[in-house]
Amino acid sequence: MRKLFKSKKIYKIIIILAILVYFAYVLFSQQKTLNSYNSEQEYVSDQIQEQEEYKEKLANMQNNIDSDEFIEQIARDKLNMYLPNERVYVDANK
Repeated sequence: MRKLFKSKKIYKIIIILAILVYFAYVLFSQQKTLNSYNSEQEYVSDQIQEQEEYKEKLANMQNNIDSDEFIEQIARDKLNMYLPNERVYVDANK
């Protein structure tokens, strides 16, 4: 009788330890998944911030697109157009 009682006690301890090990495994695996999701969330938040800044830059450009300074700058940079009697210096190193 005593031996039977001890063997049942040992089985209960083994089952409890197995359950605790399983819970520890689940806890660590979920923590790893949560860390992965948090890093992905930070990356997406950074991307959203960059896109909002780009959107703001485009809105400012849209507001300035009809200004004479913007048109003159585009004509100089993209079309190589200059004002009459304006001296243009060319860098020989480029």
